[in-house]
Amino acid sequence: MAAAGPRPPGEGRTVTAAAGEAELCVMAASRLPPGALSLKQFLRRQQVLQLYRKILRAIREVPAEADRRYLKDWAREEFRRNKDATEEFVPFSRQCSRNWWLNYADTALQDF
Repeated sequence: MAAAGPRPPGEGRTVTAAAGEAELCVMAASRLPPGALSLKQFLRRQQVLQLYRKILRAIREVPAEADRRYLKDWAREEFRRNKDATEEFVPFSRQCSRNWWLNYADTALQDF
């Protein structure tokens, strides 16, 4: 008779494919810290940061100091105001207007 010690995972029990996959998902998820972002959230955050940086770069090209300050404060406040917004709550029209603004800013600044 074999010694009654710890068994290797899966030995002595039948695991179906679905149960095994669920077990692996639980194991993988448990390795993440409690406040970690999902992959989708992480990618969205990177896109938002990229947009913020692009806006700030465009604002740096504005010739008048007062206008630069106003636009920088406006952009900062808009991003702070919407920092808790999720992708589901951002209307498509807002995304379109953001893209329009960036295109307009790029073409308008070329005129200076």
